[in-house]
Amino acid sequence: MAGAVLIGIHGEEGLWLVDLEKGTVVRYTRRLSGDLAKAEAWRAKGVRVEKDVDFAVALKSASSAASGLYEG
Repeated sequence: MAGAVLIGIHGEEGLWLVDLEKGTVVRYTRRLSGDLAKAEAWRAKGVRVEKDVDFAVALKSASSAASGLYEG
């Protein structure tokens, strides 16, 4: 199982690091290199990049997730 997820949200600057074990989210400020830098360059051009993510929804607020908006 993954211990962390690096995410970028359309319309938001930069990337965010989600630590699943600690339950924290912080702006990712380290310099990108290699495949991560390449993926971020593609993202800047509008290309969507994902790996090993099987569900993701961008919400305007956390309360939206519990509002029943996305329930079956």
